[in-house]
Amino acid sequence: MQHITGISRQQMRFSSLEDSISPDNQVRFIDAFVEYIDISKLNFAIKTLKTEGRPSFNSEVFLKMYLYGYLNGIRSGRDLEKECFRNIEMQWLLEDIRPNYHSITDFRKNNPAALKNTFKLFGSFLKDADLIGGETIAIDGTKSRAHNSKKANFNQKKIDKHLEYIEAKTQEYLNALEENDAKDNPAIIQNIQQKLDRLKGNKLRYEQLEEKLKESGEPQISTTDSDARALLVQGQVVEISFNIQAAVDAKHNLVVATHTINLNDRSALSAIAIEAKENLGIDTYTALVDKGYHNGKHIEICKLANITTIVAQPEQGKNKERITENYLISKFQYDQTTDTYTCPQGETLHTTGKWHKKSSLKDSYEFKKYRSSKCKECPVKFLCTSRAAGREIDRSQYADAVEENNKRYHANAQLYRRRQEINEHIFGTIKRQWGYNHTNLTGLEKVNGEHSLIMLVYNIKRSINILGVPDLIAKLKKWNSPYKAKVLFCLKTEYLKLNSEFFISQTKLVA
Repeated sequence: MQHITGISRQQMRFSSLEDSISPDNQVRFIDAFVEYIDISKLNFAIKTLKTEGRPSFNSEVFLKMYLYGYLNGIRSGRDLEKECFRNIEMQWLLEDIRPNYHSITDFRKNNPAALKNTFKLFGSFLKDADLIGGETIAIDGTKSRAHNSKKANFNQKKIDKHLEYIEAKTQEYLNALEENDAKDNPAIIQNIQQKLDRLKGNKLRYEQLEEKLKESGEPQISTTDSDARALLVQGQVVEISFNIQAAVDAKHNLVVATHTINLNDRSALSAIAIEAKENLGIDTYTALVDKGYHNGKHIEICKLANITTIVAQPEQGKNKERITENYLISKFQYDQTTDTYTCPQGETLHTTGKWHKKSSLKDSYEFKKYRSSKCKECPVKFLCTSRAAGREIDRSQYADAVEENNKRYHANAQLYRRRQEINEHIFGTIKRQWGYNHTNLTGLEKVNGEHSLIMLVYNIKRSINILGVPDLIAKLKKWNSPYKAKVLFCLKTEYLKLNSEFFISQTKLVA
């Protein structure tokens, strides 16, 4: 026989779905986890049986479906519906239930908070399974493209530009209309009038957008997804997107906290750092964070929450006063006991003690000013400042916390280098390997739900790679959680045990 031949399609076989799924298949853990938890306690919407009509699907079916789907790169409701008909793993997982795509997509859309709760619950399981250390945690963020194009995002400058174009074009058409009216060209006049009507409609639309922008108090507005924002992605590249924040534990690189915002990283540190602490139920930990998060207010909040931050110190930017390197603010020594600065020339800068306030769209804080009367007579004043009154130093209300953080950063260079090893590859896996670099949902709450689901699936995948399915299920059975669906889970595991014993005994009899 020259070639290997297959089995005839007409050949009848006696087998079950159970026979087709190996003991170490990841769907077995998905099934065990969802059966273990009481999803009603996680605030999933539970549909109850009505007096009339067709019975509804159990919400557990959809949770299993989405966990399996996102674990295998399938996120579309229509694609998940197809898998119910052609994928034997999905048929085993759902016990051959085949929901329609509309019911599937509604589940994800209607349960964002419950999906986030499920992520947190799985994190507590990982901690109890000794897969999370809770000592060193790296924090970072990545941008996820929103379901909103750049054309559907506006700020005042962009609206003004459109209105100016409409005004110029309108005047151009009015001149053409007057010229052709004199020449008596009715066909051309009608065409110009249609263009003018269209411009009039566009002007009205932009004026309404301008009103909405002013009412919102925001610097920009999006029309497809009102929560989406134009965020800086890299360098000067801007995308209409959301910002996924993630806190990753150093022990096995598992995500311990996540949420999505529509701001840049500068205002994000304290929220994600405190969320990680609360999720793990720990007293303190060390947070490794890149320089994009360096913000005095948030470093201070972390300090008050007993979180030790090591945030990279950003490079000092250009100064209008043309200060030379030897006279940068870092060269001035601050004395906390006397509340004074000593300059490189040995002179003391004092403060009146008055607090001044600085406010901007991004931040606001109070600060004190420090000066010295001897600045005017200093022989190297031209190297230190261009101000006629002499050098002036502003000290923020958060300066103490920032200086403590900066000292830790310089003293723990080796530890800080681990930051990239801990959390950078997670975003690479999710965005480059799995293709989850965008969201098709609209609204910050729903997008939060989807991103929590993605991080949950990442943790499941990684914990399976660390322990394997059988050992992970064994740890799940020993886990004592208030969210445990005790009766159902015990009955199902007992059934599976009896079923496997029966199968083994039958195999021995045949042998």
